[in-house]
Amino acid sequence: MSEAVTPTPTPSIGDRLRQLPQAGGALARTADVDTRLIGLVAALAIIWIGFNIATGGSFLTARNLWNLSVQSASIAIMATGMVLVIVSRNIDLSVGSMLGFIGYTMAMAQTAWFPDGLGLGLGHPAIWILTVILGLVLGLAVGLLQGFVIAYGFIPSFIVTLGGLLVWRGLIFQYAQGQTIAPLDTTFRLLGGGPQGSLGEWGSWAVGIIATVVVVTGLFLLRRRRAKYGFQIRPIWATVVLGVIAAVVILGAVWVVNAYPWPENLANQYAQQNGIEVPPGGLVIPTGIAFPVLITIGVAIVMTHLAERRRFGRNVYAIGGNPQAAELSGINTKRSVMLVFGVMGLLAGVSAIVQTARLNAAVTGLGVTNELDVISAAVIGGTSFLGGIGTIPGAVLGAVVMQSLRSGMVQMRVDSPTQDIVVGIVLVAAVGFDAWLRRRST
Repeated sequence: MSEAVTPTPTPSIGDRLRQLPQAGGALARTADVDTRLIGLVAALAIIWIGFNIATGGSFLTARNLWNLSVQSASIAIMATGMVLVIVSRNIDLSVGSMLGFIGYTMAMAQTAWFPDGLGLGLGHPAIWILTVILGLVLGLAVGLLQGFVIAYGFIPSFIVTLGGLLVWRGLIFQYAQGQTIAPLDTTFRLLGGGPQGSLGEWGSWAVGIIATVVVVTGLFLLRRRRAKYGFQIRPIWATVVLGVIAAVVILGAVWVVNAYPWPENLANQYAQQNGIEVPPGGLVIPTGIAFPVLITIGVAIVMTHLAERRRFGRNVYAIGGNPQAAELSGINTKRSVMLVFGVMGLLAGVSAIVQTARLNAAVTGLGVTNELDVISAAVIGGTSFLGGIGTIPGAVLGAVVMQSLRSGMVQMRVDSPTQDIVVGIVLVAAVGFDAWLRRRST
């Protein structure tokens, strides 16, 4: 007699839905893609779609997305440095005050010190260059000073940077009793974006095409390099799919920023100054990629290379993973920690340049609560407070998420205190999610 065959039960819809996350995770591991980054992109898409519905379609417009990219730049720049700070098991609460102090110093320099002290007239072409150099050097010096006290003075970073938060903010009032300083140098203002502080249509397309070629080529070169040294490589189909997605995202972003035209009055003024006849429908001048966005991309590339490809970055991750083991292995932990805060100060200087130029003024409130947004961006991007874990691209995406929340709530006319409540909840939720992931993995 033949044995009876037990039929295999058909999975229910609930069982299939429960298997989807596991299947998605397996697919992501096969494609060698960071699942946290995918989750962050999915969360950003949900936020954008939700706000677009809530605002009646005004969120996902070229104008708002262009503004969102510029508004996210300053926080994203500092968030790339905050990743290394948190990875090394430290914290920097002074970045907002540091930004305000550096920005106020640069404003004083280009409106009073350089024209009067150096004899350079207002609008001199060297003023904006000297101002940028001053901001970067001052930021690096302040960061190294705090890092030295933390590393060699054995004072917790929380205390040192909390003191810095108070000191740098207080020094602003020592300059000019906290008065607003404006306007700033015309060339310096271009670094803050705006219609004239952008690449324009063809410059943006050129950058987009070059970036696409570099990214796609890099994916295949990375695959060849990993195969050469016997490392695990992602399937060819995954490499092709990632290349196509990267090309669509980059060129799509260029198309969006080019779809945002100059304001009509500014376009007419430009036409009058250059002898251009205005057509009946008005002169349409695509804005393109703003300079702050280009600066952010450049910073993110350099910081990613520093964190993943240089000995300094690997030392920082080793310190965050196990400080005692890192020191026993020969890593100069004190020097590395001091340099981490030096990098953070330098990036605060870059961010101060962008924010001050964008406002075309220095005010006492410059950078207030920026430390909350910067830390939140890094943590939402996957950086763990326990140290040793964090990515630069994740922090940049985290900054976009934070700014998207604020921008969407502003369009919905949500008051500022409620915005802070939402940001605080999101920060706690991100830390809780990271702790849950760690418990699950162990």
